Amino acid sequence: MTIIAAIILFGIIVFIHELGHFLFAKKAGVRIHEFAIGMGPKIYTTQKGETKYSIRLLPLGGYVSMEGEDGESNDPRAFGKKTLLQRASIIFAGPFFNIILTVLLFIPVFAYLGSPSDSNVLGKVLENSPAIEAGLEVNDKIIEINGAKISNWQDIVDNLAKETSQPINIKIERDNTTKDFSITPEKNEEGKYVIGITPVYEKSILKSIPKAFIMTWDMIKQMLTFVVQLFTGTIPGGFENSVSGPVGVIGIVSDAAKMGIINLIYIAAVISLNLGILNLLPIPALDGGRLLILGIEAIRGKKLDPNKEAMIHTAGFMVLMGFMLFVTYKDILKLF
Repeated sequence: MTIIAAIILFGIIVFIHELGHFLFAKKAGVRIHEFAIGMGPKIYTTQKGETKYSIRLLPLGGYVSMEGEDGESNDPRAFGKKTLLQRASIIFAGPFFNIILTVLLFIPVFAYLGSPSDSNVLGKVLENSPAIEAGLEVNDKIIEINGAKISNWQDIVDNLAKETSQPINIKIERDNTTKDFSITPEKNEEGKYVIGITPVYEKSILKSIPKAFIMTWDMIKQMLTFVVQLFTGTIPGGFENSVSGPVGVIGIVSDAAKMGIINLIYIAAVISLNLGILNLLPIPALDGGRLLILGIEAIRGKKLDPNKEAMIHTAGFMVLMGFMLFVTYKDILKLF
């Protein structure tokens, strides 16, 4: 059942991506022949107006088939007949919808997990940490660090960020009395000096919204860093352990489904963002490749020959399919 859930979830993410292309194409008046989820043989199809809606056997992607998207067309409603801005918006809409979906999925995740409050009260003191060994307790209120007044959690973060392995003096308020502690920070795995405390977490839909945007932006930066490492061959842990194809993704989603709905939603957000960002890479056949060609058109002041452009994207598609087969082969080997 978890594999089925994974396939359905992946289909939903692809559907949102293609829906972005579809809605903006409709708004621009482009003739759409087919809206498909999946690739390969059809397992379901229905016709509404001029557009065919279908679900295909292989859950490897989807597409919106537009008149004149790949090749010359004299139809006034062809994709190629639209303005540069209209065509760019249609192409960009798919990845953009995936980014928006990521934010929307992160909101319930952070609403459930909670967001750090801005109070200077301890929500948790970690086991085997300098703080617990010194005697700090949950609900202690930190009021001074090395003589500096503390009024919120950011003050705590800012002051502790200055510290090294030298003992620090922390004054807390507990049961209407004040106590002084001397605590020696220890270096964590990231090379930062910490004492082992966390804030109180508040469950709030309103507070989860900005947190969702921040997390999405941070993950976008991480993904762009990964892309640079991919092309420079400097991926930590190596290429094979860092890249997954459809089989690997379905396995990851299946594992997340076993751990609960929140984990599943979180993984869905990550996959959606991956789909959106990777599609913006300037590679032929991807949305980013098509946007690159539109950028060249804007600079040149005239269109590239539609048939030549179609050949470029076809070649890019073949390379991407070869890459996907290679990664899928590696995923299958990992299963055994």
